[in-house]
Amino acid sequence: MSMTTPPGWYPDPQAPHTERWWDGTAWTAHSRAAQATGGVPGLPPQGPGGTFGPPQPHTVPMRPAGTGPEGSGNKRIMALAAAGIVLVAAVATGAVLLGGDDSGSAPRTAPSSSPTPAPPTADPKNSATASPAAPDDPTVFEDQLNGITLAIPDGWVRATSSLEEGATIYTDETYDCPGGGSSLCRHGRVSSLAASTDAATAEAVAKEDISRYAEKVYGEDTLGNRPHGGIESHKVLKSQNFAVAGKAGYLVRWQVVTGAGPGGYVQTIAFPSPAGTGALMVVRFAFDAAPSAPGLEVMDEVAASIRPVGESTGGGVGSSIGPG
Repeated sequence: MSMTTPPGWYPDPQAPHTERWWDGTAWTAHSRAAQATGGVPGLPPQGPGGTFGPPQPHTVPMRPAGTGPEGSGNKRIMALAAAGIVLVAAVATGAVLLGGDDSGSAPRTAPSSSPTPAPPTADPKNSATASPAAPDDPTVFEDQLNGITLAIPDGWVRATSSLEEGATIYTDETYDCPGGGSSLCRHGRVSSLAASTDAATAEAVAKEDISRYAEKVYGEDTLGNRPHGGIESHKVLKSQNFAVAGKAGYLVRWQVVTGAGPGGYVQTIAFPSPAGTGALMVVRFAFDAAPSAPGLEVMDEVAASIRPVGESTGGGVGSSIGPG
């Protein structure tokens, strides 16, 4: 009478160099790489006369065809075993997802396979932490490069032309230049830029820059045009110390007489940039002397409104240092 083969690791009949677990009645889905010795842990290894060992045809108990560890039914057994382990894994996964934790909290919900949607944008009107970018203030002009802001007068706009030097605002309307050749003359403009001179002091920079700027606007421009017929003479109206953006600077103002048209006023204020570099910068002004042009009081108001970026624009700081 043959003995039933006990549970243990035995050579897998379907996979060479692999052992599969025999549970005493059927093959299971558990397998491993072939070991040096077989058998069940704690039991004697297989020997020539041993009681235990891999199932052999003569030791396997009689059962319906296709149900034993050997023979033509192995493929069916393996398929059933694979299906069983998939089912066991699914049940285990469901238990983990639906079961509560040790603290007795509510069952967890299975995670969704779809990506987590991004949170909706906060409503600025209902959220204390929302900080949307504010729209450009039409009354304040900002030169981030040089670290200043200044007031934009009524009827003025930010320049968009690539021909402008520095950050510029000017009167919105244009007119035919009195010297001819262009219809792009404007009654007023203000520009902010780094000083383009080797002069070491604000006074020297202002006095050198105003000559260059007056020629550019009322003399011969960078394109070789003379929209105002050139400069015939000039008069110094102001040359004084001037505090701007919390820095000690210098202001020079000229009145120029041109070959065509009413002429105008040019002004340069030089001072250390508040941007942190310490380099000198200039703010330039050019106003026509025509009745339809902005008055000199507007020039003074814009000059007094210059502030470091981040501080409110407005008020007067230009008189805190008296004439030099």
